[in-house]
Amino acid sequence: MGRVALVTGGSRGIGAAISKALQDMGCAVAATYAGNDEKAAAFTAETGIKTYKWDVGNYEACQAGVAQVEADLGPVDILVNNAGITRDAPFHKMTPQQWHECIDTNLNGVFNMTHNVWGGMRERKFGRIVTISSINGQKGQFAQANYAATKAGDIGFTKSLAQEGARAGITVNIVAPGYINTEMMSTIPEKVMNEVILPQIPVGRLGEAEEIARAVCFLAADDAGFVTGSTISANGGQYMA
Repeated sequence: MGRVALVTGGSRGIGAAISKALQDMGCAVAATYAGNDEKAAAFTAETGIKTYKWDVGNYEACQAGVAQVEADLGPVDILVNNAGITRDAPFHKMTPQQWHECIDTNLNGVFNMTHNVWGGMRERKFGRIVTISSINGQKGQFAQANYAATKAGDIGFTKSLAQEGARAGITVNIVAPGYINTEMMSTIPEKVMNEVILPQIPVGRLGEAEEIARAVCFLAADDAGFVTGSTISANGGQYMA
């Protein structure tokens, strides 16, 4: 394919699966990470995908990071906004810090990253932007007012930006996963998994990170140019929007 892809939070979990899938598709891939140097180094050793460390919530860091990636690999054709955090708490216990940390990474981070590749994509008349939202941005979730707000905001951002990018050959889309079999899910007690979570999912299982990656690869492909402003809900039928 010969495209340059940049995946935020791209060295672990869903992000790692996306990075690998884009590499398999023929892209030169750069993956960002926020803090775990050891796991990032192990990911690079395993895949050959270069990792870059910066905070997507910091505009200047994103600006410098994108410039470094483009100096190393070439202009970014595909941006996958995958980096995200949770700071769960019932709203009456939620602190301003928990609110702002979620907003800074999950929503401001999408602006920061997209804004720093948008001009180049417009000039080249090609771009693919895929943002990883969540089922909880579509339906809400107890104790996740902050997280759900950011993921719903990502969807609104995407629908608006898709209209601006359409005539410039830039597509802007969302993949909204449900419960995915990642490290985070492995901490859930078996009883809760079997009696609370799985019964909510019509297909009767968790999704796999590779399934999300395949949806991203479809949207990132050159021949997906007629799909923009869309949300692919990959949740096993748990929520149909």
